Amino acid sequence: MVAEKTKHYQGKNKNLAALGEAIAAKLKSEGFKVQSKSDKDGTIVQAQKAGVLRDIVTADRAFTILITGQPNDFAVKIGIGKFVQNLSVLAVEAVLTAGLFLVVDVPEMLWTTHVQKGIIDEIDKIVNSSAASA
Repeated sequence: MVAEKTKHYQGKNKNLAALGEAIAAKLKSEGFKVQSKSDKDGTIVQAQKAGVLRDIVTADRAFTILITGQPNDFAVKIGIGKFVQNLSVLAVEAVLTAGLFLVVDVPEMLWTTHVQKGIIDEIDKIVNSSAASA
């Protein structure tokens, strides 16, 4: 089973790199260990909750958020992915062509879905705010 969700946004006029930074900052403020990378192909944010996520899932996993598209038509995909040790040296294009999200089992998916919903709610708030406008 896969616990991955994609949300599409249109007419929001967002700077996608700034949106990724705002999402990363929000997750950091909630106690996540966060790393992010933006380039011409999109933005990746990885967030790992020390203690909780590691107790529930394998230590090398993290919530992976991928933002792709244009300022007025973009998608945000969120799921569990392998934690990349040094995301800053990885091209977003390489992640787009690789298997980004992992298959998770039922107990892990239930927990993931719960936390994922909270993260998506926060992303919706950020997208619908005036912050990170293009």
